[in-house]
Amino acid sequence: MPSQQAIDRALRQIAVDLSNTMPGEVQFQRLVAAIGSVLPCDAIALLHLQDGQLIPMASQGLAPELMGRRFDPAAHPRLAAIINSPTPVRFPADSTLPDPFDGLIATDADRALPVHACLGCALHVDAELVGALTLDALDEEAFDRIGDSTIAAFAALAAATLRNVALIRALEQASERQRAIARDLMQEAYRREGNLVGNSRAMRRLRQEIATVAATDLAVLITGETGTGKELVARTLHAQSSRSEQALVQINCAALPETVAESELFGHRKGAFTGATADRPGKFELAHGGSLFLDEIGELPLSLQAKLLRALQQGEIQRVGADEIIRVDVRIIAATNRDLQREVDAGRFRSDLYHRLHVYPVAVPPLREHREDLAVLAGHFLDLARHKLGLARVDLHPLALAALAAYDWPGNVRELEHLLLRASLKAMQRDPERTLIQPEDLGLGNGTTARTETTAAPQATPTDSLPLRQAIDAFQAQRIAAALAACDGNWSQAARQLGIDRANLQRLARRLGIGS
Repeated sequence: MPSQQAIDRALRQIAVDLSNTMPGEVQFQRLVAAIGSVLPCDAIALLHLQDGQLIPMASQGLAPELMGRRFDPAAHPRLAAIINSPTPVRFPADSTLPDPFDGLIATDADRALPVHACLGCALHVDAELVGALTLDALDEEAFDRIGDSTIAAFAALAAATLRNVALIRALEQASERQRAIARDLMQEAYRREGNLVGNSRAMRRLRQEIATVAATDLAVLITGETGTGKELVARTLHAQSSRSEQALVQINCAALPETVAESELFGHRKGAFTGATADRPGKFELAHGGSLFLDEIGELPLSLQAKLLRALQQGEIQRVGADEIIRVDVRIIAATNRDLQREVDAGRFRSDLYHRLHVYPVAVPPLREHREDLAVLAGHFLDLARHKLGLARVDLHPLALAALAAYDWPGNVRELEHLLLRASLKAMQRDPERTLIQPEDLGLGNGTTARTETTAAPQATPTDSLPLRQAIDAFQAQRIAAALAACDGNWSQAARQLGIDRANLQRLARRLGIGS
């Protein structure tokens, strides 16, 4: 009979293991090893009840093949008796009930010896049956001097271990589901809005900048005019980073009322202010392990900039109304259409925060600086419009494309997207069978903004004064020349940009008087 001191020591070890982080299999095996070290048995099995089946989680002294088996209590009367009893069950040596572990004692090389002493206890957590603990011995008197209270104490800790590991696994599965959902949402966003579109030199340079910084954890400040696609750049950067499996959490600083901005960023405790009816994590906590996209960072109130700076410098946040410090691991991506250096000079933005965010600046070019991407951008947005409006196809008349090329795009790519969606709707209403966008569908009229810069490409723009054939030829010549200029005279690249076979492109260029 083990001493009470040895039993207490084993119970303490199991209790300590419950509070430590370790794989479930290790925790189960340590549990049965602790029990086996003090109780006089030849074999122990810890079984978990799942879908009506008892599944071995760990064993000691039993044949290794036991771990691959499942036990239906309906087919094993001893196991059924154990799980249906509120107290430990001891089976007499001459019991006629078959023992599920007969011939499975590991020390029995011939796998022929029957179990002579069998004891088992149902495992409950909050009155819920979660499994069973069984002890077997070849000596039929092995368990005579072990009290039910000792067995019950080990059983209680075994039940807690089963539930603890099950909860941890459930949390891990929930976390994995959240990561899967985040991945699906990112993929859906790319399907909906696409990747960075365009093959111009400016867009190639932008993609190169993103690829360079994405592999690091450096803070990135994305600058650019309204509508240039800063949000898409942020998502692309996150998707190419080592944090892509984690969440990209976005917050629009311009839409944050100052009264709730701190709570949105850092969270709050229940009762911290009127309306705080429950604890709530902020965006920093939600982005832990991933990226936090601070859109329109230039609009963040000065009163919050110091607290944001602390979070960036130390990786620490504090919920509103709470005393404890929470450590967070977040990659910061910020975006603004303001000149933050000018805001710093004017005293509207903290200099130290600006330099903390400005570790790696990425400038998104306005559309007027990569006009050669207009055709491919138009095709991309027309395809989106086709899906949204349920159309088989949407086409753009060459004169309409010429009108787009002559416009200066103060609203940049976003303006182009919205304009083409409206134009598609107008063209569909005019002729549902043939959705062809005409110049008048664009709504640019005589208000088309004149181009403010000159380029090396020919500037022949079709006008209503030219016959249609000449207008189309002039426009095609302009597009081919612009594509060649963007691709440094590489005909293969220009053909890919224009979506045309290289041989066909060269034949068309010769007809239009462009040398090849």
